[in-house]
Amino acid sequence: MQRILIVGVLAGATVGLLGSAPAQASESPAMLSVLHGVPDLTVDVYVNDELTLDDFTPGTLAGPLELPAGTYSVAITASDATDASAPAIGPVDLSLEAGMNYTAVAHLTEAGDPTATLFTNDTAPTAAGQGRLTVRHVAAAPAVDVLAGGSAVISDLTNPNESKLDLPAGTISASVAAAGTTDPVIGPADVEVAEGANTIVYAWGSLDDGNLSLAIQTVTGMDSAPGDIPAGSAGLVATNAGSPAIALWVSAGVTLLLVVGAAAFLARRRAASIRQE
Repeated sequence: MQRILIVGVLAGATVGLLGSAPAQASESPAMLSVLHGVPDLTVDVYVNDELTLDDFTPGTLAGPLELPAGTYSVAITASDATDASAPAIGPVDLSLEAGMNYTAVAHLTEAGDPTATLFTNDTAPTAAGQGRLTVRHVAAAPAVDVLAGGSAVISDLTNPNESKLDLPAGTISASVAAAGTTDPVIGPADVEVAEGANTIVYAWGSLDDGNLSLAIQTVTGMDSAPGDIPAGSAGLVATNAGSPAIALWVSAGVTLLLVVGAAAFLARRRAASIRQE
């Protein structure tokens, strides 16, 4: 009977430990930021007909919002609108994939008409000591060059496109000029390229109206993983805290200890019983 009770306790302990291990992580949310790049227009932003951003002013970056993967209808209205039935921009359907990072930008076309563009932010790891610089042209302006130290590092960038490059981390002096020229229409401005981050620079506004400007967004967490560096058990557990595989190994280890302890207990009871006989 005692053996049956011990086996039952072990089984219950095993089930309890496995039950306490985290289940396989649910699908990662999509991350969505929103940039307002339309000059002189305060707006409201509706997502699936729900007011999400109220009195959103030009040059403002909101987010990131965590959203389940799926397709979302985004409408941008005047700030005094009571609903999304008469949008100034949209509605635009945005398809978001799990685990991806996006920025939706309300901006002007090259011709000066309001529009919206969804960009996917590059979160691939950068090399040690490097960061990523992404430049996005969302201004009412022709093609531009991006200058660093007076020389073009990005050429003929048109609205609504982007260009990116990985650079040693540090501060660069950047300016924007009409393609093929070196006379800045924006800047120069100091831009910090952080290690393991995507620094995203937006040129927005209107050349004809003289209100071109820069907006900067930083997406972090892209450091290179030290995959070739061996780690001790404490480091491994710390690095993978919450991992289902680690939890199962811990559960199995504890269960094994319980089995060994129970076997030792039964052996001692058996030995004591023999001595008594």
